[in-house]
Amino acid sequence: MSPDKVVSKRQERREQIRRQEKFSRILTIGLIIVGAIFIVFAFIYPSLKPVLDIVTVQAKPRPNVDRNTMGDPNAPIELVVYSDFQCPYCERFFDETEPLLVQYYISTGKVRFVYRSAGNWVSDNIARATGATPKTESRDAALAAYCAADQGKFWEMHDALFANNMDVEDRGSFSDRRLSAIAESVNLNMDDFQDCYDSGKYDEQVDQDIADALAVEIGGTPFFVMTYTVNGEKRSRTIDGAQPFNTFQVELEAALNEINAQQ
Repeated sequence: MSPDKVVSKRQERREQIRRQEKFSRILTIGLIIVGAIFIVFAFIYPSLKPVLDIVTVQAKPRPNVDRNTMGDPNAPIELVVYSDFQCPYCERFFDETEPLLVQYYISTGKVRFVYRSAGNWVSDNIARATGATPKTESRDAALAAYCAADQGKFWEMHDALFANNMDVEDRGSFSDRRLSAIAESVNLNMDDFQDCYDSGKYDEQVDQDIADALAVEIGGTPFFVMTYTVNGEKRSRTIDGAQPFNTFQVELEAALNEINAQQ
């Protein structure tokens, strides 16, 4: 073989190698770009997804509202509910029993009613023992409700949160975007709401709610603690679960009888 032909084949081989290397580089760069686009999309897409339809509700009438309380502050009985905006039993109480309590006991000055958050009590109790996952959206919903209270609309937000729970815990019912949309549906000042929510202003209040719920040995939500005073002695009763109205009626009347007997 002539020297010229040998050189030509070497050049052809080198050129072939260069083409392969160039193709490999282009392919690698292309894969990196596609991967980067996929990663960016994974982070951005949740914020681009349309918010599912938000149900606008007419808040239920409540007497003597003061932030997360309603009723006469001097009522002889205080009834505290430890609740969770993701809890179907809490929603059942809200729909079926609470209106009757308002009608017969709260509006009549016999009971002062207080809502407190215990949605992620599991994170402070059961999770430590079982490794269960805390319900973070319950906490976020409670923070949103307390922020709404700054604008005098705790109960409007309370009602809207229950109406917009999608019945699957921690699957987006109360994502940050949906909470903002729910807040907008009750006509909050959105700049003030967002500043409050983003700052974690009510983190300590939610923590205290959970601590107090554990102190009364909550076993689930809703959980009710009734307190009243007889002859200077503070007494309490508890009601566990979304019991029917007549269960509350029996307990409240018994407490009222004890109070009236001292007079």
